[in-house]
Amino acid sequence: MGPEEPEQNITHMDASLYKAAVEGNIEEFNNKQGPQLESLKTPNHDNVLHLNLATQENATLLFNIFLSIIKFFPVLYGCFSPPMRDLITIIRGEKRSDFIEQILSKCPSMLLQTNAKGQTPLHVAARYGHSAIVKLLIKSCAKARDGDLEKLGMDQVNAVRGMLRIRDQESNTALHEAARCGNVEVVKALLEFEEPDFPYSANKKQEAPLYIAARRGDGGMLSILLDKSKSTAHGGPHGRTALHAAAMAGDAEAIRIILEKKGNLTKERDEGGHTPLHYAAHLGSRLSVVEELLKRDVSAAYIGDKKRGMTPLLMAARQGYGGTCSKILSLCPDCCEKVDNYGLNLLHYAAFRDSVFPLGSSVFKRGGAEIVYGSVRNLMELEGAFGITPQEAHNISSIYETTS
Repeated sequence: MGPEEPEQNITHMDASLYKAAVEGNIEEFNNKQGPQLESLKTPNHDNVLHLNLATQENATLLFNIFLSIIKFFPVLYGCFSPPMRDLITIIRGEKRSDFIEQILSKCPSMLLQTNAKGQTPLHVAARYGHSAIVKLLIKSCAKARDGDLEKLGMDQVNAVRGMLRIRDQESNTALHEAARCGNVEVVKALLEFEEPDFPYSANKKQEAPLYIAARRGDGGMLSILLDKSKSTAHGGPHGRTALHAAAMAGDAEAIRIILEKKGNLTKERDEGGHTPLHYAAHLGSRLSVVEELLKRDVSAAYIGDKKRGMTPLLMAARQGYGGTCSKILSLCPDCCEKVDNYGLNLLHYAAFRDSVFPLGSSVFKRGGAEIVYGSVRNLMELEGAFGITPQEAHNISSIYETTS
């Protein structure tokens, strides 16, 4: 077997120019103009703008680490976070903006250059939350006179919209990246020139921008996306909706916003037949999340999934989340009568978990006060799979624990 042929056409960037791009050192590029700048690429086809925008300065990195530590001390975090973050953002943004602007003045075509992943500089700026740069890139695309974005002609607006709608190899637009980053100012800038009726559909992972924001539990961003766009898709992977995503994030405010803007999605099921309430119950979400979902429509508590016919109440019991079970029962007491496809009821699952539920007398204790539900008491003698009642399942579980 002969020697392998060397790879051809490997792109690379000179080390000094790479460092200058990362640090935003314009002096290194003073002698380079359009075609020369355009040809400067890394093996991943990142150009000078991609490199600069993907770089996080040491000061910012250290500050973010510091914030991640003190966030467990709310008062201290509140004192440091907004003012210091704003100061670092201003200093960093001014230097970066100046560098980007000068590079684009030398080579305007770099604005729409894509890397190996099909991402433009706007994708990268949105991903890293560079709101000032996003506005600068939009201004450059529009070729706005004196930077005035309020007096654009339709040709200029259409040019901006064309850039905003560019999708990378994963079908992400800059808006998808901004939703993932969580920077509200970037999202505002991206939507300012977009048509309200333009449908920002899902990427290859089946995630729409609204779904991505909901998965973050970001109520502020959800409000902006829903206010600015009239036809915002709310779908996600595996048949989930943005409401499923908000339930997974455990954010009651996000759930409230979605339900107000998108209508009642509480009974929407994913591919497995799970409603948002199923996710909240399975993950042991905050009780406010469960309450917000049921406040809109209690019927979701009676829906079983496809695989086993499990209702949210049964899922919560299986996981041992007594508080969640108590909250569901307080809002829909008779949903405990629903059994799964094997005939197992709430108390079977409570027994399997050796839960804190006092099976001998009744059910949940909360705040020291016992709440007795007649429907629950009636479950004690109901046989499920293999002809076993909840009491028998509890006894078997107790014997196993004493012998193990």
